[in-house]
Amino acid sequence: MAEQKIIKESSVEELFKRIRAEGMRILAPVCKNGTMLCKEVDSYRAVAADYIQTSLSAKEAVVPRCEEMLRYRMEENRVIIEEGGNKPAPTVVFGVRPCDARSFAVLNAVYAADYPDALYKSKIEGTTIIGVSCSVSDEYCFCTSVGGAPGDIAGSDILLTKIEGGSFLAEVLTEKGKALISMAPELFAPAVHEDKDKYLARVKRQFDMEELVKKLPGIFDASIWIDQSLRCLGCGACSYVCPACTCFDIQDETDGSSGIRLRCWDSCGFGQFTLHTSGHNPRGVQSQRWRQRVMHKFSYQPDQLKVIGCVGCGRCSRACPADMNILHQIKDILEAQ
Repeated sequence: MAEQKIIKESSVEELFKRIRAEGMRILAPVCKNGTMLCKEVDSYRAVAADYIQTSLSAKEAVVPRCEEMLRYRMEENRVIIEEGGNKPAPTVVFGVRPCDARSFAVLNAVYAADYPDALYKSKIEGTTIIGVSCSVSDEYCFCTSVGGAPGDIAGSDILLTKIEGGSFLAEVLTEKGKALISMAPELFAPAVHEDKDKYLARVKRQFDMEELVKKLPGIFDASIWIDQSLRCLGCGACSYVCPACTCFDIQDETDGSSGIRLRCWDSCGFGQFTLHTSGHNPRGVQSQRWRQRVMHKFSYQPDQLKVIGCVGCGRCSRACPADMNILHQIKDILEAQ
């Protein structure tokens, strides 16, 4: 059972100072030109106070949108390879919602499966997650439909819940969380058991996840994929805002004698995503690419990795320029013949 403590909100500024003094950077929600982003901050005062969700997720702390994998150069008919990337600074990701914290389990399942990814490992091992429970939600939120909750502890090292009296209930969940508390133990008081549920948003369960997982293999060739994809522009916005998308492309930038190999975010919605050198594309039309996105998250990953590739954050629906709402589409899929 998680250890419960109380910290006054007025003390969080001092906690930030202690974290910074330990040489750790802090990433937190910041409002920039009306857009909520996860950015590096020096002070708790810079952290946004009221937000349902950031526009982009905290995934970039451990999976940058474009990352140097290695450098290479030619020397006397030999190829010299140097490992890419700088050693990441120890990082505290503060203020992520429980859905985002839960997404790190998806990233771990992908990047630690079969052949553990060294670049990812170097970042995730030095990252501490301080989640903040949701007291409000909107019509796009559906965490409870995919196994989450507004006060879900999964993925957080410490979970904070705003309670009465200008304080946070702090649930200390991991050794990383305990190590962070030890930086400023006097800021935390023991908590009498607190029922946090009364402070949480109410997110109605919208569909049965088990029913969806069972349904999908049987409608692989159904016409619903064509019907749903007619609105899709193939812009990739849904993938780029998703905290649980893991697809990437590898590109080389070279002048002939030296170069850099980069790993960059990609999207299964792009027409060139599975394009072969021969010119053949096994997913040559948008309906096949849309089907791949849904099947990957709600069928293939649950089957192969034992994780759901969606955390119910609703970002894809908020970001879609064609107003494709994943909740509506899932409900239609469940009714498809």
